[in-house]
Parts: sequence; C-alpha cells; structure tokens
Amino acid sequence: MQLELLNDQGQASSKFDAPETVFGREYNEDLIHQIVVAYQANARQGTRAQKDREQVHHSTKKPFKQKGTGRARAGMTSSPLWRGGGRIFPNMPDENFTQKINKKMYRAGMASIFSQLAREGRLAVVDSLKVESPKTKLLAAKFKAMNLDSVLVIAEEVDENLYLASRNLVNILIVEPRYADPVSLVHFKKVLVTKGAVDKLKEMFA
Repeated sequence: MQLELLNDQGQASSKFDAPETVFGREYNEDLIHQIVVAYQANARQGTRAQKDREQVHHSTKKPFKQKGTGRARAGMTSSPLWRGGGRIFPNMPDENFTQKINKKMYRAGMASIFSQLAREGRLAVVDSLKVESPKTKLLAAKFKAMNLDSVLVIAEEVDENLYLASRNLVNILIVEPRYADPVSLVHFKKVLVTKGAVDKLKEMFA
C-alpha cells in the first residue's frame, strides 16, 4: 500500500510504502462501529444517580383515606406513581457501562479504520514533526503552511516541546501510537503519521 509522503508545505512529494496488513485492509463498517461505541462506553463514568422511593424525602402519612374519595388508593406520596416520588429502577453511581472487545477484534478494527482513511485520502505520512521551542505559534504556523486545520498526528515520540506547543491548539492532537484511539481517528479530518510511527503501528495492529 502506497501512501502520500507530505513535505513541509503539505504537498505530496513522493510515495511511501506502507504495510498492507495495517493500511490495506477491507472496510468493515460493523466492526468499526462496535469498537467506536465500546471505546466511548468504556470512557463513561458512573456519576449519575437517582433516588428510589426509600431515598426521597416524603412523609409516610397516608395522603387521603382509603375509601370514599373515588381515587385510587395510596399509601404514601413517595410512590413511583406519584409526581416527585422515587424511581422504580433508578440509575446508580456504581453503574458499569464497559463493553468487552477482544484484542484481535480491536486490532482488526483499527487496521480497517487506517485503511479506509488511506483510501479516502485523509491519511498521509511525514518524515517527522518537531519544533525548536515549546511555542504554540511555531507549531500553528507549521500546520497553517501545510493547510491543515483539523489534524491528528501520530508521532513515534512526543517530546516536551511538541507536547507543550500543541496542547492549546484547537482541533489538533498529537499522540504516540499507543495512545491512538478509534474515536480520534474517525473525528479528525486529516491524520498524519510519521515514518517511525508506521513501524510501531505495524507491530501493534498487523
């Protein structure tokens, strides 16, 4: 599989031979959807909580007499049938949203995403990405010269200068191969991979 090799101006200068096992897979929409949903679900925190009929603050006094009113009998206002009453099956803080994805499925799904990005022209290779000092302006000017406004960069190593220069840039994320996730790959318009990161991606997902 041949990918575009971009220069500092964002133009395709030549072709780069990439492994077919990572960048030449068939598109598997169902598998990609499954790993994206699982990744988002595993990132959820069980912070929401609702109260059942025992936890709501209501009087235990019978609201009206049992017979003679023509209304349905009621024992207390904390009943789930009443407005302001407790929930029948409340959401609890310890709720678990995680979904299990086998390693083989995850590797195949990530390779399918990389392959589809390559076919759509949204993935390219660069020699390297470095900045001389931790200045956001320097890195922003580099991406502006390459005509990139929404980009995910997968670099073989993210040094301190590159990390500090990129953390305040909107719609730009620079990560090492081990931190590449399916949601970011799908979200960003362009994905840049350094030559050194291609070998690491081959070790991880081939």
